[in-house]
Amino acid sequence: MDTARTVEIDLEWVEELTKRETEALDRKHARSLSYREEAERFLPGGVSSSWQSWPPHPIYVRRGEGAHVWDIDGNEYVDLHNGYGVMVMGHAHPKVVEAVQRRVAEGTHFAQPTEDALPVAENLAERYRLPQWRFGNSGTEATLDACRIARAFTGRSKILKIEGTYHGHHDSLMVSVFPSEEQAGTRDRPVAVPQTKGLPKEFVDLVVNVPFNDLVAAKGAFARHAGEFACMIVEPAMTNCGLVLPDPGYLPGLKELCRADGALFVFDEVKTGFTLAWGGAVEAFGVVPDLVCLAKALGAGLPCGAIGGTDEAMGMVIRGELDQQGTFNGNPLTMAAAKANLLEVMTPEAYGRFDELNAILVRSLEACQEHGLPANVKVLGAKGSVEFRDQPIHEYRDLWDIDDRVPQLAWLWQLNRGVFKSPGSKWESWTTSIVHSDADAQRYVDNLEEFAATVARGA
Repeated sequence: MDTARTVEIDLEWVEELTKRETEALDRKHARSLSYREEAERFLPGGVSSSWQSWPPHPIYVRRGEGAHVWDIDGNEYVDLHNGYGVMVMGHAHPKVVEAVQRRVAEGTHFAQPTEDALPVAENLAERYRLPQWRFGNSGTEATLDACRIARAFTGRSKILKIEGTYHGHHDSLMVSVFPSEEQAGTRDRPVAVPQTKGLPKEFVDLVVNVPFNDLVAAKGAFARHAGEFACMIVEPAMTNCGLVLPDPGYLPGLKELCRADGALFVFDEVKTGFTLAWGGAVEAFGVVPDLVCLAKALGAGLPCGAIGGTDEAMGMVIRGELDQQGTFNGNPLTMAAAKANLLEVMTPEAYGRFDELNAILVRSLEACQEHGLPANVKVLGAKGSVEFRDQPIHEYRDLWDIDDRVPQLAWLWQLNRGVFKSPGSKWESWTTSIVHSDADAQRYVDNLEEFAATVARGA
């Protein structure tokens, strides 16, 4: 953008606007506020997951249909949250509803294999170019399985990951997810920072972090820890810093480093799978890892997870030398939903809709530039983000340049004007669906233009 026209944001004005928007949201959520008090008697914070209590208060959703959701106060929103990227097919898609209803009537759990797992695995093999698949129930389970398989395969314990990425809430990877500038150490030797209390130091010490989009840093880590890494796990496009795309040659370079060291190369496609492209990041960037982890959009709203791999990487599981297990793995209800979703709804032809929506959403940049608000916009498939920064985010540490108060206000602004976006918008990209209308996308752009004009007015 033309940085000469960029205004300096008045943060006192942002705080005043945030106060107004919070008060406006509270007025719309009388039932939500009272319900939270009721729920807090039995649910810590009144919610089932800590991130659901994002301030100023939880948004209790009653139902979703197509591209819209309604909260318990009756407010309707265009849904660009989409369950952190799960609902790219839209809420209550008729084909998925029909498949689930049919399966419910035939039984929902046996802890035994059922026939629908095979066509789902076959479709995944085609999308991700990996032949062997096992199922689980969440992204956390999928990345946990990847770590265990990699450690068993290599006989090594350490894991190399990208600073600023979240790979689930298990002990092996909940390290340096959102480290502060004070904690993170130097860029060339990032400190492994536990994301939560209760994480044993022994697990933290097994994790090494490097910046995204930096092959030199990754090469240095492999040199310092030669023969120690079981795997390198990477989100091929970062989605906790807006949407951060890999530089040309970056992912192939990482794969080469892993090959040379004898470590497995793992893609965490829990968020990017089924959203960036029909074949996820594997298709979008043309790089096939040893293992890929999937969840979220796979199950069309039902709890799910999957791990796919090469014959070699999955060899110990194939031969029965390593157990990959779980009572609900391949649950028939989840498999029925996934089968309908993958084979009938999220077909290759469906993905053209995301390009049409992106042609509208990229106008967000013009909306910000018109008023001199520093911003960048990135889109790919169903994912996209606005970054309130002069230069595009290239790695996690670039986030430190963005004051948290600005994206928080932007989130409140959209929410009060009928667009539901994932909270913590400094870190989360939006997700569209194949059933969003042009008007839905334009509402987001119009809201952002009004936001930019109002914020700039106080500069």
